[in-house]
Amino acid sequence: MRYLGTDKQVRYWCQDESRLGLKTLTGRTITLKGVKPFGIVGWQRKNFYLYGVVEPATGDSFFWEFSHLDGICFQDFLDLFSKMHPNSLNLIQMDNGSFHKSLDLRWPDNVIPIFQPANSPELNPIERLWEYIKYSLSWEHCTSLDDLRKKLKNALDSILPETIASICGWDYIISALLSATS
Repeated sequence: MRYLGTDKQVRYWCQDESRLGLKTLTGRTITLKGVKPFGIVGWQRKNFYLYGVVEPATGDSFFWEFSHLDGICFQDFLDLFSKMHPNSLNLIQMDNGSFHKSLDLRWPDNVIPIFQPANSPELNPIERLWEYIKYSLSWEHCTSLDDLRKKLKNALDSILPETIASICGWDYIISALLSATS
């Protein structure tokens, strides 16, 4: 899809942040009847945030780690993302986080925000990707943030774009994109 007669490709992305930490993510596991699952559980409260953006139509993605959530980190994320995709006009769906609407925020020329209704995370397909990633990290016991970063990198590297498109490419989004481009 072209934007207003220019040669820039228009791309639709979904953005969100997720906290990952050393407190072990427990999950369901299959055991014999009456047998409780066994696993080492860590209770440390150290964490970091993974900022991410995915393109539902192609499964293309971009992730970056930050120590916390705020307008400065979000600005850095936008600038990094904008530099990764300089030749396209990037429409990014996101929630109404206060740091997404910071007065100091400078939107790159090739990024246009699309804010979803407040308190509606179910509208953002990247939320399902966070669930998928956290499920792959469930029952992992990490003793340091570096250990967690290595396991997260392995999890992210193992997810193919086709898998991301399958998880995030909801029918109504893909149909709307196809309608807009035809």
